[in-house]
Amino acid sequence: MLHKSLNTALRAYLAYRYSRILGIHDHGVALNNQQFKTLIEKAKGTTYGRMHDFSSITSHREYQESCPLTDYNSVKNMFQEVMDGHNNLIWPGSIDYFSKSSGTTEDKSKYLPVSKDLIFKNLRASGWDATSCIYNHQADANIFGKKNLLMGGSLKKLSNGKRIGDVSAIMIDNLPEYTKRFYAPNFKIALMDDWEEKIELMAQQLIHEDMYLIGGVPTWIVVLFRRLLELSGASNICELWPGLKLYAHGGVGFEPYIEQFNEYLPCPDLDYMEVYNASEGYFGVQDDLNNDDLLLLTGNGIFYEFIEDHNIDFPNPDTVSLQDISLDTKYELVISSVAGLWRYRLGDMIRFTSKNPYRFKITGRTKQFINTFGEEVMISDTDKAISLACHKVNARVNNYTVAPVFMDSTRKGGHEWIIEFGKEPRDIDLFQKVLDDCLQEVNSDYQAKRYKNIALENLKIHKAPQGIFEEWLRKKGKLGAQNKVPRLSPMRNYIEEIKELIKTS
Repeated sequence: MLHKSLNTALRAYLAYRYSRILGIHDHGVALNNQQFKTLIEKAKGTTYGRMHDFSSITSHREYQESCPLTDYNSVKNMFQEVMDGHNNLIWPGSIDYFSKSSGTTEDKSKYLPVSKDLIFKNLRASGWDATSCIYNHQADANIFGKKNLLMGGSLKKLSNGKRIGDVSAIMIDNLPEYTKRFYAPNFKIALMDDWEEKIELMAQQLIHEDMYLIGGVPTWIVVLFRRLLELSGASNICELWPGLKLYAHGGVGFEPYIEQFNEYLPCPDLDYMEVYNASEGYFGVQDDLNNDDLLLLTGNGIFYEFIEDHNIDFPNPDTVSLQDISLDTKYELVISSVAGLWRYRLGDMIRFTSKNPYRFKITGRTKQFINTFGEEVMISDTDKAISLACHKVNARVNNYTVAPVFMDSTRKGGHEWIIEFGKEPRDIDLFQKVLDDCLQEVNSDYQAKRYKNIALENLKIHKAPQGIFEEWLRKKGKLGAQNKVPRLSPMRNYIEEIKELIKTS
């Protein structure tokens, strides 16, 4: 009865809150410009604000002239000072959380500041915005009447009291107290850092629940699903959780997982929702569950700028304001935030599909692409090609990575793939050809380079044994929710490491 009453009360609040989403629809540019003014005003007394004369900045043009574009390498020393306990450097007051960078499998992790303002004005606010979209779409939404799973990472406390970990763990740690009763497993398990033990304990606890919503990176959700079915003997997850109504995902492209999730989740009324929640902040949400584009959240503590794709490699590229973006042009995302990131280059590429409201799709990473031969292949291309190819030959892919095969005096160039199948195609040679055809279909530059095999040979596929990508992440010390296998790399180091691991497995 208590849960039912709370869900009814929160439904009324969420109906009111959805008006914020409608406000973003109608006033996206104005809200973005207001964030800029608020950020500059609040941070003018910080070390960074004084260094760049924030007190004199009155326009976006002056901001561009006074503040250089930054990336992690250019500001990591200042971030380290903040982590060491120095206050008022990049944002007023103390910053007590640091998020471990997602989307990287480099030897050294990146840690981004997460201020109280980012937690409340961005992460938590955007979470409520996403929830209001669910309740607006689902007439009988019952998130606060049942149990929900958020598969987060882990948190570690430093000797000076600072906490570092995945942004998902930071969000879980800062959930409103009255909502924590609606999540499972318990928070001790949810924030564990040993992923093998964590998955096992999650499965043992969740097998006795009927979940309403699940959220997490698809790769690790699938690992949990496998264990749940092993323990329960159920034929699919909907048989185990008949009340399941929504899966929220983000962090990696979902297209390669669609067929796999359709098998795990053959639920008649299940909705899928994509969110764009990175280590640096929460930027977008699928506000219309009948439309797979993401709404840019312009009112939640972030000011956005954009770099056109053909300028990203210039030393100091110009940025484009939100009101000046063009549709169907790829942009690198640049943010300034309430955590003290200033004109910070995320390395994420997006493409706007609408200006009224400002909706977009994530197309990949500036560092996760292959353009060795002028083919300009992005993650969105390979994800789409995989999905199409699997549909045509009735296969399913669990994971994959791609690298170029460099030209030499004896061979032409090409692309080499390692694929871990969930359901193998009957004829791998046929699948190889179909996948190559599908990649040509979705990327005209690749198609041009493949014309009559003049520049590029047909792609080559290696089948990987089950669990090989998990094993590679484990050996790299990167097993966890926020760490993912790089889909594309212009170099061969990742693929050679995985090939070597396959030989010894």
